[in-house]
Amino acid sequence: MDDTDFPAEFDRVLFTEKQIAARVKELAAQVDEDYAGEDLLLVGVLKGAMMIMADLSRELKTPAEIDWMAVSSYGSGVTSSGVVRILKDLDISIEGRNVLIVEDVLDSGLTLRWLVRSLQARQPKTLRLLTLLRKPEAVRNQLDVAYVGFDIDNEFVVGYGMDHNEKFRNMGNIGVLNS
Repeated sequence: MDDTDFPAEFDRVLFTEKQIAARVKELAAQVDEDYAGEDLLLVGVLKGAMMIMADLSRELKTPAEIDWMAVSSYGSGVTSSGVVRILKDLDISIEGRNVLIVEDVLDSGLTLRWLVRSLQARQPKTLRLLTLLRKPEAVRNQLDVAYVGFDIDNEFVVGYGMDHNEKFRNMGNIGVLNS
C-alpha cells in the first residue's frame, strides 16, 4: 500500500507515512538535543504508541532503554471513559531516571494525566511527555507536553498503531474513520 492508498473505512488520510517519518525524525532530533549526555528511559504506552516508539527509538542518537505500560480508558468505544485501568506495569524502576513517556494521541488528557501522576510518585529525575498527535479542542486536562508531532482536529483517528476495535493498527498512514 502506498502513501495515497487507504481502506474504504477511512474518510480521508491526515498524514502519510512520509509525513510521519519526517516529523518523527524532527522529534528525535529535539529529544537528542534535550538529553545530550544523559541516559534516557522511553516509556511507551501500549498498544497505540508501538509505531511511534519503534520509529522514534531508531532515530535517536541518545542511548535509551525502553519499557512499556498498558493502560486503558477507552474499552471498545471511541471516547475516553475516564476510568483508567493498568493492564501492564513497568518492568524497570524509574527512580532517579530521565523518563520520556511516548504516547500516540493526547485526547481528553484524562488517561495521560493519571499516568503522569502515577509515574511522578515513583520519583524519576525528570518526566516529560511526547505525543505524536494532540487534539487541542478535546484536551480537558492541561498537561505540559514537551514534544508534539501534530495538532489535529477532534476526530477519531486510526492507523500507525492507533485502532478502532483492534483494527487498522498496521496501517502506515493516519486517517479518519468514516462516521
